[in-house]
Amino acid sequence: MRVYTYSEARQKFSAVLDIAKSEDVIIQRRGGETFKVIFTKSPKSPFDVAGIKTKATTKDILNAIKESRAGIAEPNS
Repeated sequence: MRVYTYSEARQKFSAVLDIAKSEDVIIQRRGGETFKVIFTKSPKSPFDVAGIKTKATTKDILNAIKESRAGIAEPNS
């Protein structure tokens, strides 16, 4: 655990954040108040999905979209 004064942390803020990725960092104010810097990972986007391989062409996909919007797509029964 590393302890920095408020002034030190402000001057070396980028380095303090890098250190907080691997260990606890405490910032101490002159009045005795202490603050803990905690690293958290951002959650992944729900749109961040792996791609798939297919033999469908762009034309096939656009035709399928056009048909579905026109309401003439055949049901999969």
